[in-house]
Amino acid sequence: MSTTHPPTPPRRAVVIAAAALATALLGPAAPATAEPGSAGPRPTEPTAGPVILIGGSLSDERVYEEIVRLAGGEDARIGVITASSVPESQDPDAGTPDCNNSRCNGDYYADLLEGHGAGDAEWIPVDLDHVENAESAEIAARVGDMTGFFFGGGDQYRYVTTLLRGDRHEDSAVLSAIRARAAQGAVVAGTSAGAAIQQAGPMVTGGDSHPGIVDGSRPGYFEDPSVLGHLPRGGFGFFTHGLVDTHFAERGRQGRMARLALDTGQERVFGVDEDTALVASPDGRFRVVGSGAVHVLDLRGASVGSHQGVWTADDVRWTSLTHGDAYRADTWTAVPADDKSAPASEPGRIRVGRDVFSSPDARSGEPGQMLRLARELSVSDLTAAYGLSHERRPRLRVDLSLDSRSAAYVGGDGAVSFTGIRVDIGPA
Repeated sequence: MSTTHPPTPPRRAVVIAAAALATALLGPAAPATAEPGSAGPRPTEPTAGPVILIGGSLSDERVYEEIVRLAGGEDARIGVITASSVPESQDPDAGTPDCNNSRCNGDYYADLLEGHGAGDAEWIPVDLDHVENAESAEIAARVGDMTGFFFGGGDQYRYVTTLLRGDRHEDSAVLSAIRARAAQGAVVAGTSAGAAIQQAGPMVTGGDSHPGIVDGSRPGYFEDPSVLGHLPRGGFGFFTHGLVDTHFAERGRQGRMARLALDTGQERVFGVDEDTALVASPDGRFRVVGSGAVHVLDLRGASVGSHQGVWTADDVRWTSLTHGDAYRADTWTAVPADDKSAPASEPGRIRVGRDVFSSPDARSGEPGQMLRLARELSVSDLTAAYGLSHERRPRLRVDLSLDSRSAAYVGGDGAVSFTGIRVDIGPA
């Protein structure tokens, strides 16, 4: 069957909405709504079921089929959580075919999951119109019979304010029931904001790569959507292997996540492209499913400095995996799919990237330009390429280079995967 996805708001609109929501719920602050403390949520039980992180804009049927299969196929009972969407009371199109709110998005995903073979899928009615339902014993009991959960996209901060208990950052009754089922093997899947909320480490709340690199990260939400903000306490903690970001290559988020990880002492980032899923098993064996790529930034050997008054990062290692590839989180190693092999080097000149971070301010931007550069380099006979930021004050330069730690693999369908490309960031 063909599928579509709920409309995705412009990325700046999402962050502005997040800032407004934080102000409404927590009260005004200057300049940010800071989050006290740094400890993440304390899971009561380890996750025994798989966690599926999806980069947004999902239409690939293979991903839906994977969720349903892991949840039990025709015996699957999947709860759909869309608390990150605006509630019906805030949707001017509520009750019409153009609706885009938590209830109609929940029904949309439930229908899709049933259409891909799930025995039953239903919306869990927790959102900003029904915050009290997060503590409902009746809803928690319904959750206790489910074999999988799907978290929709929107604004991940709404998940924080609806399913976690305020400053204590503790589980509500419904989230506690979901966690108990995950400990028994239930699937936890999420797309876009629904993927970002699953992480345990500092959770990104907004920001673009260029200003994020130049100005650094700060805890909180900000009215300026370009500011690199993060929630120190993280999200739900179902995924504990590194930071998570979505819409990754398309929106040039390599820069913002390298800066956030290095600012907060994290060694690894998983970036998931649109229409793509990272399927993470509890034993640390991961698989890639979908039409895009999953990216791993390895910051263990990276060094931070300053040049001409601008922040720099050297020796970030970038791995990009496509459909069928695997990754071992415990050994930090990638395993290419059986149908992929080392390419024959292609001679030629690589076009310089003039908008390497796919800036939202570029009038005719090229989504995923940094990934384009890396893929062209990985299959060429060259050893280095570079790209420049669209922004000029200051203009940033990203150098990509190959060495003995780098490798590339190409599948029969032309999909390019690569491992260990060195990334250096600094002023042009």
